[in-house]
Amino acid sequence: MKKHYIRKAAWAIAMAACSTTQAQVAPFKKGDRIVFAGNSITDGGHYHSYIWLYYMTRFPGQRIDIFNAGIGGDVAGQIYDRFDADVLAKKPTVIALTFGMNDTKYGEYLQPGADEVARTAVAQSQASYLKIEQKLKALPAVRKILMASSPYDETVKGRGNYFPQKSRAMLQVARFQEVAASNNQWGFVDFNRPMTAINQQWQQKDSTFTICGGDRIHPGLDGHMIMAYIFLKAQGFANKEVAAVVVDAAGKRLQKASNCAVTNLTATANSVQFDYLANALPYPLDTVPRGWNNTTRQSDAIRYIPFMDEMNRELFIVKGLKPDKNFELQIDGEIIGHFTGAQWSEGINLAAQNRTPQYQQASAVLLLNEERWELERRFRMHAWMEFNILKEHGLLHKDDLNSMDTIRVLAEKNGWIKGNMENYTRSRVPAIRQAWQKQMEVLISTIYAINKPVSRRCIIKQVN
Repeated sequence: MKKHYIRKAAWAIAMAACSTTQAQVAPFKKGDRIVFAGNSITDGGHYHSYIWLYYMTRFPGQRIDIFNAGIGGDVAGQIYDRFDADVLAKKPTVIALTFGMNDTKYGEYLQPGADEVARTAVAQSQASYLKIEQKLKALPAVRKILMASSPYDETVKGRGNYFPQKSRAMLQVARFQEVAASNNQWGFVDFNRPMTAINQQWQQKDSTFTICGGDRIHPGLDGHMIMAYIFLKAQGFANKEVAAVVVDAAGKRLQKASNCAVTNLTATANSVQFDYLANALPYPLDTVPRGWNNTTRQSDAIRYIPFMDEMNRELFIVKGLKPDKNFELQIDGEIIGHFTGAQWSEGINLAAQNRTPQYQQASAVLLLNEERWELERRFRMHAWMEFNILKEHGLLHKDDLNSMDTIRVLAEKNGWIKGNMENYTRSRVPAIRQAWQKQMEVLISTIYAINKPVSRRCIIKQVN
């Protein structure tokens, strides 16, 4: 109960922090091609993949495509430089743009004159953004969304890499992004203030707590799920249920079937049976800390945000059962769990029951989406080599031996290049990139083939 109260209090504070900043963002529609452009938080992160997973499960017959156009280390000026070749090349119908973490500098805050560092950094970021804005304005058919970066956590204790005043500079960037979105009547999503509010609220209980990762910069998988939740909330998906069924067992009648169809209902004092066909799948939450150096899990996020209450309710309510008796739930012959009549009267959220056939179906979608994410990461590692390394040597998209030779020489003194070299030895071969692209398309097509809900036989019967 205490943890539930803390979670609610933390999110109430977070929502108060951003209640006036989130501009309504239109939901994506069937056929949309959404490009998320940004830095390493987008490049190596999961928030856009988790957003897509919501659409894959909630709108199974309405395919969209989401593309990662993040590159680690980028500032707004670098995003501008690759905008045509990397962002527009993906033929977007929607562009979601974020920057600010790298724009606002790092070690410079440890030297004298931090105020001037911040002022100059914010001004440069805004100047670079205005160049991007001109490109965006030239695309009237493309919907635009500006996103304030997830925060740099200055308040967490016991973590290194501390750059005082950086968070204030990032907030200044967030403010001019918000103004620009308003002036252009574009969507705006603020990750900064709500995530900061969650950090500060939980740090009152544990000073070492953060959702911004071990370096105060890169959110863990829980932080990326929080980002996905904030984005989806801005799109208006709060309080949109997966499905809801209300049965009056005593009256032997169906009272409600929301976003689903219920047929062949029979009811007695001891048993309720019906066929259930939902229009959506529950949202599956990954319990594996995937990705390099990740220690948190996507599922950890529900400790800090009311995602299950607001966006992941597949609610079964059965009224009229004996409150002190236990009733077994079976779906398609599988025993899901045992609940008292009183619990059935309150309602059981099946989205929190990972043994249901529909949850297992959704979990397969999640795993296929993770496979797709892994393949897409190879393309982003390749893009980093192309735009941040080879371009300045006049070797952009050459894919030749000179490019490989240049990378080998530079890798001798640059650990980042050395770490990406193994991928580049493969990705520089066009045929390999084409094969990876085909694999991704197979995965996406498979997702949209297996994500359709099917009719389930549900039996609720007294066991004692």
